[in-house]
Amino acid sequence: MPSAPLLSRRQLLQAASLLGLSTAALGVRPTWAAPAGLANVYPQGVEDGPQVSLAVRREARQIADKTAYPITLNGTSPGPLIRLREGQDASLKITNLLDEKTSVHWHGIILPSNMDGVPGLSYAGIAPGEVFTARFPVNQNGTYWYHSHSGLQEQLGHAGPMLIEPAEPEPFHYDREHVLLLTDWTFEDPRDVFRHLKVAEGYYNRQERTLVDFFDDVAKHGLAETWKQRSMWQQMRMSSRDIADVTGSTYTYLVNGHTAQDNWTALFRPGEKLRLRVINGSAMSYFDVRIPGVKMTVVAADGQPVQPVPVDEFRIAVAETYDVVVEPEADRAYTIFAEAMDRSGYVRATLAPRLGMVAPIPERRRIADRGMEAMAAHGGGMDHASMSTGSSDHSSMSEVDHSSMAGMDHSSMAGMDHGAHGTAHAPMAEMNHTPADQTTSAAHGSGLLAAGVAQPGSRYDQAGIGIDPAERRVLVYGDLKARTPWPDRRPPGRELELHLTGNMERYMWSFDGKKFSEVDGPIHFAHGERLRLIFVNTTMMEHPIHLHGMWMELENGAGELIPRKHTLNVKPGERVSALVTADAPGHWAFHCHLLYHMDAGMFRVVKVA
Repeated sequence: MPSAPLLSRRQLLQAASLLGLSTAALGVRPTWAAPAGLANVYPQGVEDGPQVSLAVRREARQIADKTAYPITLNGTSPGPLIRLREGQDASLKITNLLDEKTSVHWHGIILPSNMDGVPGLSYAGIAPGEVFTARFPVNQNGTYWYHSHSGLQEQLGHAGPMLIEPAEPEPFHYDREHVLLLTDWTFEDPRDVFRHLKVAEGYYNRQERTLVDFFDDVAKHGLAETWKQRSMWQQMRMSSRDIADVTGSTYTYLVNGHTAQDNWTALFRPGEKLRLRVINGSAMSYFDVRIPGVKMTVVAADGQPVQPVPVDEFRIAVAETYDVVVEPEADRAYTIFAEAMDRSGYVRATLAPRLGMVAPIPERRRIADRGMEAMAAHGGGMDHASMSTGSSDHSSMSEVDHSSMAGMDHSSMAGMDHGAHGTAHAPMAEMNHTPADQTTSAAHGSGLLAAGVAQPGSRYDQAGIGIDPAERRVLVYGDLKARTPWPDRRPPGRELELHLTGNMERYMWSFDGKKFSEVDGPIHFAHGERLRLIFVNTTMMEHPIHLHGMWMELENGAGELIPRKHTLNVKPGERVSALVTADAPGHWAFHCHLLYHMDAGMFRVVKVA
């Protein structure tokens, strides 16, 4: 009897996709795995392009020894690693097997606007039972990711990594690589999480100050200063420990879908150089990442190569990516420690020569307190509870449902005149900043800062709250320099200023004091123009701001070598600017990447025409 023909690797992968199996489940090693020992480079499986199929379902899975019901892609949550190559024409087919609409946004990928994956802007979304194929030329390389842009599906695990191999050799060497996708999982319904935040903004804050903390502060700062600061926070009806809206009190932090107890392991041989591609695919959580005993060298930020920066730790905002090269020397295990910014939890993975090895977990740091910069964001003693998020009374306004917002047809709205979209509310007007509908133009004789110069009010030399720069070498935005200058060297022709605004007590978030449901049109970019975006954070929270379809060149003082990013973290009270070349016609989403902030209204549309 003749033997059955052997299946090719691609046929095996296609069969696995049709059956909803991951390549990890089949034991198939990805073609891009370098030396032996890389079988667990990404445990959720690999889909090699340029043709990829994704089946979106809701399935029972075990998370932290409990039964959960995440959204899966090809049977895994997070989804499989999509591997493309620069110069290819990608064809990414998504089949929706959910009972609701879904979508896939290719985060950080430069592509036509109708392929960007935002319902209401790119398309109507993918209805249950429907198939949509995203087709676009791959004109970049680096570390990226993908996720749903429908409702709160991203919180349900609808995300995965995307890596693009370069057409030319990269400017740094490594022997093997591993992907670390950081996420936050809650066993609550995300709609319940949002409702809890609307009812009580501090619902998930279990780390409020105690009487012991008060006496500690008195010992350090004296009674008068301690009383003064407490009084200021009380006047603003806020807590100095409002670091994160959603915390470890409900979140289980994951790396590649695994808990700290699972001990996900990245293998190495002593002396090898490893490339770790770190992606923050969480809904709301910032992480501080370090590997005790191992120096990290940052070589890329948001997929773009940067001049090497040796660090001991880096903070990664929601939606950012960092590539680091490490070279563990000893034949022992090392802990990859990702600690939530509010210190309410962590997740760890392990670097090890062999599976089953473990290393000590570092002692967790105590939660920090918001300082004067957060108070300054509100004018020192401003009554935050009375701070308007728009001209109308929102006290009875129902919560914004992003699923309906995202499903709206923005086409008519996007075509409107942008005339008066961004009138600032009264407290902001007192700060003498220019709202977004007022731009400064060089053509009108108003002087602009030279390209690449850091804005007054930026704090690029600071990593942010809870980081002690004397403790270890921590990455800051001021360290980032591009490998080479970017092609468009024109100075900006105009400036556009946006205020990041919010009312935490009512849990409303906005740009220029207006939620997305209140604006009357898009922000206009002229096709081909060079402009400067200025973000002024008037809130006490960090905001990772993401612009779809175009790069933002962070003006961090590096002159011609300012780095390109798709997501910019803006600290409380900070003033940050970026240059943009408006080379992408169409309508583009522009929003805070904290999922519940976006859902609460911190979302705009940019029209390039």
